[in-house]
Amino acid sequence: MTLTTATVILLGSFLILFLLHVPIALSLTISSILTGLYLGIPLEVIGQRMLNGLNSFAMMAIPLFIFAGEIMGEGGLSSRLVRFSNLLVGRLRGGLAIVNILSTMFFGGITGSAVADASAIGSIMIPMMRMRGYDKDFAVGVTTTGAIQGVLLPPSHNIILYSLVAGGVSIPALFAAGLVPGISLGIVLMICSYIIAIRRRYPRGEKIPREEWMRVVIEGLLSLTPALIIVIGILAGVFTANESAAIAVVYALLLVTLGFREVNAKKLHQILISTFRRLSVVLFLIASSSAFAWLLSYLHVPELVLGFITSLTTSRVGVFLLINLILLFLGMIMDMAPLILITTPILLPVAVKYGMDPVQFGVMLMLNLGIGLLTPPVGSAIYVGCSLGELTLEEAFKAILPFLAVMVCMLMLITFIPGISMSLPKMLVH
Repeated sequence: MTLTTATVILLGSFLILFLLHVPIALSLTISSILTGLYLGIPLEVIGQRMLNGLNSFAMMAIPLFIFAGEIMGEGGLSSRLVRFSNLLVGRLRGGLAIVNILSTMFFGGITGSAVADASAIGSIMIPMMRMRGYDKDFAVGVTTTGAIQGVLLPPSHNIILYSLVAGGVSIPALFAAGLVPGISLGIVLMICSYIIAIRRRYPRGEKIPREEWMRVVIEGLLSLTPALIIVIGILAGVFTANESAAIAVVYALLLVTLGFREVNAKKLHQILISTFRRLSVVLFLIASSSAFAWLLSYLHVPELVLGFITSLTTSRVGVFLLINLILLFLGMIMDMAPLILITTPILLPVAVKYGMDPVQFGVMLMLNLGIGLLTPPVGSAIYVGCSLGELTLEEAFKAILPFLAVMVCMLMLITFIPGISMSLPKMLVH
């Protein structure tokens, strides 16, 4: 009875605080303290568990990747990647839509953040598409759904977060596992946008003068180099995740200050402030969720969830479908990072028990919660699109429905065909 009451206190207090719009990290901390007091656990133990969540060598990669992403986002790389993408595919029917998705694929490989991609690429592409005759709801739909590639492609800091909370699942394996699904998602979104563009008779993109090709290609490849350093360096075993993140930061600073000359001392100061603000939120969230996850384990909540799921179905297909439905629902009401930290300790053991590899589960989790960034009431990516496109939430959500259908199909393929995410890690990571 004591453990049952403690579970109710832990989950109930968190839910109440969440509904009262208390910040997630603070809600997790207060819930953990209240439960610890009820169980007679010294507060020092709760504090120790919070510190243990941050006491990881791999944790160093997260602030470095966030810093690199902020530098790239403010350093003019997004506009150069848009021009590079336009040179590659812009002359197709509805070319700007395809350019939009390809740009977010490239940019997602640099920032690893869907919201950053939607903001950086959307601020360029949405006004450009509207000026060229595209419907604004279509422009917002393409931008926001294309940005979800960033949660799958390296160096997604959400993948690193999952690695930490999942007990040290290999970061190189997770990065490799996200490549094929991330690129495949981009391709199917391009096909979907191309079909819609043909039906709506959207125009082709403007031709880039031949004399500008060389400059566009060089600047585009230079902008892609940080992502290539990270991916190739980690997968080839040349760098650890921390080392690749540090090299990416140094390269990014040199590129945007000495190469493109987009960032001066004043702007770098603003980038540092933005990085520290984001980092303080992320680290507090990791610390608070560590204590919360420890109490979930102490109270045997994962076993209770497993018992609940198996009481509904014992088939492998049914269990995986239920896990996806739970995550899709939670993604509608909570942001991505806290969900990774809260749901992984509960649902990962269930998935592993039914034969899913932790690496495959990580990719499935990323795409699932990425879809949550598009679904109201909490979907942060769709709100960015609405703001940039001056669109209501209802109009934007209606516009992304065809793309959401494609993304859910991709989610099912990743869930039930392990080879999509697991083939590359088995080939490259030893």
